Amino acid sequence: MLNLSTPRTSSATTARVCLAVALACPLVHVGCWLDPSPLGEFPEDSDTQGSGGADTLVLTSQHVDDTTVGPLPTTTADATTTTGEPDTTTGEPGTTTMDLPPVPSCIDGGACDQLDVLFVIDNSGTMGEEQSQLADSFPAFVSRLRNLTDANGKLVGVDVHVMVTTTDVPHPLCTPFEKPDYDAADGAPIDTPCTERLERFTGLGADPPVMPEICTSRCSSAAPAFPTDPFIHFNPTAHNVIDPDGEGDPAADALACIGPQGIDGCGMEAPLEAMLRALDRDARWNRGDRPFLRPGAPLAIVLVTDETDCSTLNFSYFDPKMVDDPEFNKYWPTDPSNGHKTEPTSATCWNAGMTCADDDDDGVYEWCMSEDKEVLYPVDRYNKFLAGLKQVHDKDVVMLVLGGVPQVTVHNSDPPFEPLEGGVAGLVYRDWQPGDILPGDTDSPAQKQFEFGIGPGCVGPAGQAVPPGRIQEVCQGLDIADDPETPVNERAVRCCIESVCDADYTPALDCLAGMLQPALQALP
Repeated sequence: MLNLSTPRTSSATTARVCLAVALACPLVHVGCWLDPSPLGEFPEDSDTQGSGGADTLVLTSQHVDDTTVGPLPTTTADATTTTGEPDTTTGEPGTTTMDLPPVPSCIDGGACDQLDVLFVIDNSGTMGEEQSQLADSFPAFVSRLRNLTDANGKLVGVDVHVMVTTTDVPHPLCTPFEKPDYDAADGAPIDTPCTERLERFTGLGADPPVMPEICTSRCSSAAPAFPTDPFIHFNPTAHNVIDPDGEGDPAADALACIGPQGIDGCGMEAPLEAMLRALDRDARWNRGDRPFLRPGAPLAIVLVTDETDCSTLNFSYFDPKMVDDPEFNKYWPTDPSNGHKTEPTSATCWNAGMTCADDDDDGVYEWCMSEDKEVLYPVDRYNKFLAGLKQVHDKDVVMLVLGGVPQVTVHNSDPPFEPLEGGVAGLVYRDWQPGDILPGDTDSPAQKQFEFGIGPGCVGPAGQAVPPGRIQEVCQGLDIADDPETPVNERAVRCCIESVCDADYTPALDCLAGMLQPALQALP
């Protein structure tokens, strides 16, 4: 959280190829051409000479299908499930073993008892406490899914897929700091138990934090639970989890093991791009007889991060070699120690993706909103992508964001239990102030402003988080407004934004469950 001193990215970038030019080019109003340098590396000097005008836009951040770099790692265990009559009080499955069949699609006619859930979890160096708290909420999350009811109050008996990935998409500013054994997830599923990747829970730098307990306090090293697919699958009578101890809910046990992501990821978080790549219909995990995404099944997206989105389109604006180029350093912050633009930081992500107004120059902004400056992928890329899931694949989409907004103080007492006070409504965009500096932190407010570009949106037991910015706009773009020209109230809440600084994520999970209720229906 809020730490750029040890950024990260992938070490296998030279094996990747650019496959999303067709997606990226229509979204910019300039000439498109492919930079030959590998993904996750800065272009050569010859690629970025001059002012970087519209005719020489360099696109070095492209979508990569996992099929281009070999198969995903899989477990060697046979696919198993449990069948039989579920426990009528808990909805948990029985214990008979059988082969898993291909995953069916939702039935025609709009009735659906299937649900796909994607977690995109920030794995940068200051997310240890937040990941720990999120892991504590997983049993309650699975319980809420098992007990989802439809609009008629009938138990759905929902058939669930849960996939987990990180916010880490290859970024060349992180490359020099990466560990030799680390690859950015790039939207691919993380399906191995955290006990097999404990090195991920040691941060970066000369005196890194070491937090293996995020994993080991919840996932047994001797008998870790894990899915036999790139995602967890469960319903009232079946699951795809190898759960050696046989105790508790196997789906919750598996999520507790694959959910913790570690703290050695890139500080240039790209949750929106990671989300898009995870949901790419052509990705390996979304094809075949057992895809993660199923036609017609509602989709719940959970984004967990303490920073703004930095889904980069043109890496040249983050290239340290461009320190003297006024075109490519124009979104860099001014170093308070010397008054010059010396290096790109996380503030570059905010400055290149957001525009704020401070008419009275008091350091408190009247408003902030996203702006396409042809450095980051435009917000519209993600709005259109999510809309296409509904239009083309009949998938209703809801989103829960755990990000840098104040704690919600009042929720609706009725479904969907959305925030009514606090949260986004209480968010103030402002510069860093002396009172924002936590005990033991030697940085000044000016240094924090240099690092992040905007003051914290929340402060809590786990630390601080900056406003979600672009993420907030994508989430709120899912909400459906009432049409005043019709007698029916069409308003529908599809976005819930809660504070990642909160000490309890349970109300956030309630909001997610509440948003799902209208999209699910118990089958006859």
